[in-house]
Amino acid sequence: MPLLSINNWLSILRRYRLIGVIRANNSELGRKKAHALAKGGVRLIEITWNSYQPDELIATLRKELPHCYIGTGTILSDDDLRRSIEAGVQFCFTPHCDLNLLNVAHSHNIPMIPGAFSPTEIITAFKGGAKVVKVFPISSLGGVNYIKNIRAPLPHIPLIPTGGVTIDNASDYIKAGSIAVGLSTDLFPQKLIFDNNWDMIVERIEQIQQLLVNIDH
Repeated sequence: MPLLSINNWLSILRRYRLIGVIRANNSELGRKKAHALAKGGVRLIEITWNSYQPDELIATLRKELPHCYIGTGTILSDDDLRRSIEAGVQFCFTPHCDLNLLNVAHSHNIPMIPGAFSPTEIITAFKGGAKVVKVFPISSLGGVNYIKNIRAPLPHIPLIPTGGVTIDNASDYIKAGSIAVGLSTDLFPQKLIFDNNWDMIVERIEQIQQLLVNIDH
């Protein structure tokens, strides 16, 4: 796999189109989810920073899943970012736009994807140096129609909707022009986790990953 950098970040997103987001309250569950994502063909895995001991989990996954890119999300402070970089993170998401965090991440050649809500925030993030902007929470903004409406005047800004993307509607976001989507809860139904049915979870993940990479637009 090519080394992920700011320069090839967009091409990697276009290739895989799906970021599997993991928020786990214990390390073993987070590890199982990550391995299920990898087994299902997902190559972009985000460990949210409000997971249990996220730095240790990221460092472990960097060793265990060398064929995947391991990133983090919910980065809120300089200390969060510093610790994530020390853990070996390869990309970062934030729920907001903090240009200082963006500049620090980029100084380490680590792509950072700031979160934005309005057209003003999206443009601010992009002009501030973001290669791509997270639109969050998309479910509160009108879903796919919001992406279509935003892309009409801003077709040059790559967007990743998160927060309400599901297996059923993920392809609609790609068809609407999103460069990729972030998926979390819908990849890991609680009943399947409770039943320890990881084979079915992997099957769900594999189906949506294949669907997204095969969309032409």
